[in-house]
This record gives sequence, C-alpha cells and structure tokens, in this order.
Amino acid sequence: MAQAMRRQSPISLFATDGKPHPLQDTLLAVTLVLGAVAFVTAFFHNLHLLSSWTGLIGILTGAYGQFISVTTRERFALIIGLGASAIGFYLGMAHGGLFGG
Repeated sequence: MAQAMRRQSPISLFATDGKPHPLQDTLLAVTLVLGAVAFVTAFFHNLHLLSSWTGLIGILTGAYGQFISVTTRERFALIIGLGASAIGFYLGMAHGGLFGG
C-alpha cells in the first residue's frame, strides 16, 4: 500500500506517468475545443452546419485519441470532449444536417 500514498506531481496535468505525451495532449485539446464549439452552437438552429461538422470532427479526433491514449486523465478528458461533440453532432443533424438540408 505504499504506492497508494505516493504523491502526484502538481506540474503534470495530463501525464500521470511522468513522461511527455504531446500527440495525446494535442488530440485532447482539439477534442475539447471542438466539443465545446459543437455543444454551444447546437442550441442555435441556424448554426447546424457548424455544430454538425465540428461535432463529427470532434468525435473522430476523440476516438483516435482514445485509441492511442496512455493515462487515465487523458481518457477522462477525452470522454468529456467526445460527449460534448456527440451531443453537438446529433443536435446539429436534427436541425438540418451536414449539408444544410
């Protein structure tokens, strides 16, 4: 149980194993930004193109980020971004879809 008392480094926000993960951190940031944009714009009917496309790209980047993620913190934040992207994508599709239907 000595490892349970090990203190985590406050400097490391995403990499809990102490190693840098630049690709995973970039995918995480992109997924969170796309998810936030898709989620916010999904509540406006006239922005369905933006919400559906950003949601779709956020889902794809988040899925690839999950595939190559290393730490639990990365996976947790990716799931948040994936959920926001999915909500934005689905509401954007309900409001008119990817091609302005």
